[in-house]
Amino acid sequence: MAEYYDNAPNPAVPYADPPGDPFLRTRFALPARPATFLRRQRLVGHLHQAFTTPLTLVNGAAGAGKTLLTADWAAGLREPVAWLTVEAEDRQPGTFWAYVFEALRACGVRVAGAPADSIGVGRGLLAALSAELNARDDPTVLVLDEYDRMNTPEIAEQLEFVSHHAGQGLRLVLVTRTEPLLPLHRYRATDALTEIRGSELSFTPAEADELLRLHGLHLSVQATSALVERTRGWAAGLRLSALAARESADPERYLKEFEADHSTVADFLLAEVLKGRTSATQDLLLRVSVLDRFCPDLADALTLRTDAELLLAELHRENAFIERLGHSWYRLHPLFREILRAHLHERMPGVEQELHVRAARWLRRSGFVPETLAHGAAGGDWDLTAGALIDDLAIGHLFTGLHSSDLARLFAGMAPGAGSPASDLVRAAGALARRDLDHGLPHLRRAEKQLSDADDSPDLAAARLSCTLLEALAARLTGCPPRAERAAATAAALRQDLPERLLNKHPELTALLMTHVGSARLWAGRFDDARAVLTTVAGAPGGAATALPRAESMGHLALLDYLNGWLGRAERRALAAVSEGERAGLPRPPGVSLARLVLAAVAVDRQELDQARALLDETAPLPARVHDPVPTAGRALATSRLLLDSGEAAAAVEAAAPALPTAVVSPWAESQAAVVLSAARLAEGRPDEAARVLHGVRGDQPVCAVEAAAIQVAAGRPRAAVDLLGTIRAEGRTGPAVGVGTALVKARAAQESGDAATARRLLARALLDARRERLRRPFLQTGDWIKPLLATAPLHELAEGWLEVGRPRRHGERPGHGAGPVPLVAVELSGRERDVLRRLARMMTTEEIAADLYVSVNTVKTHLKSAYRKLAVNRRSDAVHRARDLGLL
Repeated sequence: MAEYYDNAPNPAVPYADPPGDPFLRTRFALPARPATFLRRQRLVGHLHQAFTTPLTLVNGAAGAGKTLLTADWAAGLREPVAWLTVEAEDRQPGTFWAYVFEALRACGVRVAGAPADSIGVGRGLLAALSAELNARDDPTVLVLDEYDRMNTPEIAEQLEFVSHHAGQGLRLVLVTRTEPLLPLHRYRATDALTEIRGSELSFTPAEADELLRLHGLHLSVQATSALVERTRGWAAGLRLSALAARESADPERYLKEFEADHSTVADFLLAEVLKGRTSATQDLLLRVSVLDRFCPDLADALTLRTDAELLLAELHRENAFIERLGHSWYRLHPLFREILRAHLHERMPGVEQELHVRAARWLRRSGFVPETLAHGAAGGDWDLTAGALIDDLAIGHLFTGLHSSDLARLFAGMAPGAGSPASDLVRAAGALARRDLDHGLPHLRRAEKQLSDADDSPDLAAARLSCTLLEALAARLTGCPPRAERAAATAAALRQDLPERLLNKHPELTALLMTHVGSARLWAGRFDDARAVLTTVAGAPGGAATALPRAESMGHLALLDYLNGWLGRAERRALAAVSEGERAGLPRPPGVSLARLVLAAVAVDRQELDQARALLDETAPLPARVHDPVPTAGRALATSRLLLDSGEAAAAVEAAAPALPTAVVSPWAESQAAVVLSAARLAEGRPDEAARVLHGVRGDQPVCAVEAAAIQVAAGRPRAAVDLLGTIRAEGRTGPAVGVGTALVKARAAQESGDAATARRLLARALLDARRERLRRPFLQTGDWIKPLLATAPLHELAEGWLEVGRPRRHGERPGHGAGPVPLVAVELSGRERDVLRRLARMMTTEEIAADLYVSVNTVKTHLKSAYRKLAVNRRSDAVHRARDLGLL
């Protein structure tokens, strides 16, 4: 049994091991040429033209000899050849590209990274792949065999992108039965396409004669020509004819009577191969036709006999359309298998489902989980199928990894009668992955009940550990940290009952569980505890399997930084989370979208309102029945602040407090909503109501506390503001936004009490801290009291170029149009700085600007640095846009 587990090839199935697994090596290997293979030099010579064009197409019908021709040509090349046999299950972009990356690595081409999700792949990852191929000294040949199975337009567009940007570093060869979804007319118009089509693949009479001789047949010229005419040079027809004729006493006479078109070949094949076989052999062939690949033990499980080893060896010796894959594993010729399967339906109707179940049971006992799932589902035994997934601890693959969407589709057909704990766990996971508590919780509770009623058998340890993952997710979605903590503690104890090999195989299980615990802690306002666990997950290894929890954890950490006043740090973490998700091709579930919501909130604080709107538009609101408190509150935070700054106070109040049926109230979410409501009441001229709303805001929510203190001062309650600031526990954890807000509140209180010197000192500190973070919002909300102070030196210089105030831009209004914002402090650029910016706007390089102005390059750089400082930007394009917004260009 062990040799089968270690050496067997693996069919393409919904839940598969990583592409580098030895089970899948046959997909990356050049197909073996049989002893009767005939090299046709005219076609090999034509294929050599592949090195002169970026795309080569070998297009012909089934059995035309495309694959063996291309494999024979590739075997003789000096250049590296990456071979991938495409399967129908590869139609998701992430899955397809994961196998392409592995094919490239298998032929010795070093490529970094790989997709982590089946649904998509980041353009950045494909751009990096293109650059790596383009940088190689020798071109890499990438052969995609059976490409007709690929009908996804997105993948075709991505292939064209990589082919174009890889330049001379990639030569793409598609072996297909149909026209690929590529703009072939453009390739043909520019002579960028090498084509070998069906007519060219057909055997000539001379080639057919050589082929027949390899099969031991020596026919007359007339007989060979007649056979080529009847088969139209079809490679499979010629080979099948040869195999049949050599059994005859008079091959020429036999072939005269044999019509080898595609339909009669099927009848012939079934008759000739099965003719004279024992009933046991015929029964074996019919039953194994439901399998992609098989070994004697597996075949015996389907026949309920013990003679498969001898029968398969005999069939293989006779070349009866059975290919040996090595280590006692075989597969049927594809055409033969298709015909046998059709005959199985006729001869033994209704038995196919039972054969799938028998295969699934044997495969499960032998450790082949992916194949178990495929055959268990095909056989309709959902308890067996779900049990195989759960016992392998692979429940995390329903949430993350290359095959999550394939598994979701497979289990979507689960019959309602399946009632085992494993089946309920799979149903619960499917619903909770969609954040659908209404359907997920009943299945989870039913599974928990069944597991608690069972004995403490170690056989149920995997199911109980899987249950803790779902319990932690349910706790996160219902905002119940204690339940999440209990789930984590239970999981830690259960891990002791499971083999370390199995636990190490699934790092995503722990990563997902701890992400849910961290999210629940964050919701409850336990910032330090949340940061500790989320930081661990964000740095977790595991490649594609842990890409989703890593990206989610980074997004949560970005929100933590934002809530503690670290705008720059929050932006960097959020960008890293977005990059991680895009690089891995992740879709955008709520947790992954959280990073973009943080970026939107940062943009609001910097008063880059158009950017904030664009980011919010990218993260559509969750449907009403979808629960995930932290991302929902994150969206409410960013949206309400944007609306408030856009003058839409009523809409801001409505957006600030979404209905969330959570077990625990979130202190920061409630405080954020209270601050927005209070600001709206203050804007309405109701200061008493504004102050009353702030009653629950405390110092353990530092960003909210300083905003609430600012409102208290504006409402005429400076003592309440100072008292609230005194409750903030800094201890080095709060960032510049808290310091800036605190300084502004104290500066206003000092100014209104007549202490102008203290006010100026505090304002100078706020300006210095805010400028580094590009934090504008607190200054623009503080009121007119600040303007006289900013008109004095040195505050004028500290604020110059980056503070502006005015009416908020209307949605869709372009910067620089209409009655735009006016500077709080005038921006003054020198004449030479303007000269440099004008040339930047014309896309001139630093060297070109220096030559045009008759100054040195260093002088140009000095002027640029000064302009950047005054305009509070870091990039050339931003400097030009900013100068135009301010009317300086």
